[in-house]
Amino acid sequence: MLEDAPTVPCMTPFSVLDLSPITQGSDAAHSFRNTLDLARHAERWGYRRFWLAEHHGMPGIASAATAVLIGHVAGGTSTIRVGAGGIMLPNHSPLVIAEQFGTLESLYPGRIDLGLGRAPGSDQRTAQALRRNLSSDPDEFPRDVQELADYFSVSPRQAVRAVPGTGLNVPLWILGSSLFGAQVAAAFGLPFAFASHFAPAQMMAAIEMYRSGFRPSRDLAKPYVMLGFNVFGADSLGKATFLATSMQRAFVNLRSGRPSQLQPPAEGYVESLGPQERALLDQVLSCASIGTPEMVREDLHNFVKQTGADELMITSQIFDHAARLRSFEIAADALAS
Repeated sequence: MLEDAPTVPCMTPFSVLDLSPITQGSDAAHSFRNTLDLARHAERWGYRRFWLAEHHGMPGIASAATAVLIGHVAGGTSTIRVGAGGIMLPNHSPLVIAEQFGTLESLYPGRIDLGLGRAPGSDQRTAQALRRNLSSDPDEFPRDVQELADYFSVSPRQAVRAVPGTGLNVPLWILGSSLFGAQVAAAFGLPFAFASHFAPAQMMAAIEMYRSGFRPSRDLAKPYVMLGFNVFGADSLGKATFLATSMQRAFVNLRSGRPSQLQPPAEGYVESLGPQERALLDQVLSCASIGTPEMVREDLHNFVKQTGADELMITSQIFDHAARLRSFEIAADALAS
C-alpha cells in the first residue's frame, strides 16, 4: 500500500507544501493558476512531491477541496508526486477519502500521496459545519487511520469495499505538530511528516519518539521523517526580509483571531510589533531561512544535520508570485548542491 522509503542519497529529497494562498485583492481562481504554475516549476527544479493542505473557512487559503485541487495539479504535471499534506481525517468518512484517493491514484498511477492529520483545519464552528461528530476520544483518529488503510487492502474480511480504492497503492503518511502524531506513525509503521514550519516546539521530541517507537510494517522497514521548513529566499537579505513580512502578518493575524488574505509585505512590520507578537514569530521562524541563496543553503544544510531529516517539505508564503517562485528555486538549488 505504501511505497518503500527511498534510499537517501547525499542530497536530501525536498518537496513543496502549498496552501494555495489567496493574496489580498485576488481570488481563489487566481490562486489555483499560481498553484499549478508553481507545481510545474517545482517539477523542473527537482522537487519530489507537491502537497496541498486542507483548511476550511480561511480567507487566505484556497485548498479547502484538497482532493479536487490535487487532481488539478496532477493533471497539469507529469512526474512529480502530488498529495495531501494533509487530509484532516476527523472531517471525513474514511470510505469517502478512500474513494477520492482511489480515484486520483487510478487517474495518475504511482503519483498520489495521502497525508493524514487529526486537527480539523478550521475553527470549532466551521468544524461543526463540516457535519462530522467532534470526538475528544484520542483513539478515534487511529481507528479512522486503520479503517482507511483497510479500504485500500485486499481482504475477504472487508465487508465494505472502496471502488475505486481497494487494492491500490496509495501511500499513507501521518502528519503531526505534537507527540501524538509521532506515536501514531510509529505504531502503524508509517512515514511521519512533522509541521515544524508552524509548530516547531516539540519537533525534536517528536522525532525521537517516532524513531525510538517505530514498528516496522509491510509498508515501511525503517523510520522516515519529513520536516516542514519555511524559506524566504531572495537575491539580497533586505529583499528576503521584506518578503517574509507577508507570512509574518498572516501568522500574527491568525493567532490574534483575525485570519486574513495574504497581505503585501510591509516595511518595518516586525519593528512595529509588541514583545509578545515578536516572541510568537521568533518561535515559528526557528525553522526558517530568510536570506540570500548562500544563507539559505547554509540554513538548510544545518537543519538537516541537526535533525537527521530524511526529507524536507519547503513552504514559502510570499505575496508576489514571481518572488515566490524565485524563493522555491533558491531552496531547490541549495538542496541540490
